[in-house]
Amino acid sequence: MTILTDEMKSFVERTQLCFVATVNEDGTPNLSPKGSLAVFDGENLVFANIASPNTVENLRRNPAIEINIVDIFRRRGYRFAGTAMLMPEGTPEYDFVAEPLWAKHGNAYPVHEVVKVHVSMVKEIRSPAYTYGENVTEEALSIAFRKSYAERA
Repeated sequence: MTILTDEMKSFVERTQLCFVATVNEDGTPNLSPKGSLAVFDGENLVFANIASPNTVENLRRNPAIEINIVDIFRRRGYRFAGTAMLMPEGTPEYDFVAEPLWAKHGNAYPVHEVVKVHVSMVKEIRSPAYTYGENVTEEALSIAFRKSYAERA
């Protein structure tokens, strides 16, 4: 079964940053930014554990996970929820994530393991601007927010 559409796959490939939510031992949320998210296949996302000891500890105890990825300029994205598995060195998932990361940034980046997320639920994220704004398009929002961010820099 394929849950990740071609549009979702393309979105993940071109978006640089996502946030991963796990559950701490005391029930509070743990939110961690990730820059290595990739689509492994039609049902699974993967990312590297480079510096995420809390995320990994939480997943060992409770594999529930949610990933939010948003294009900040187009004001849209996706929520992916599912179950995580830790994939050690020597697995196809590990190589799939580690090799491009090292090719881009060098071997100084440690990949302790790869987190493979079997996606069971996807929801689209869309800014209220699409609902309440008049004649709002992705292109118009992108132009407006790029200008807004440039003015702040």
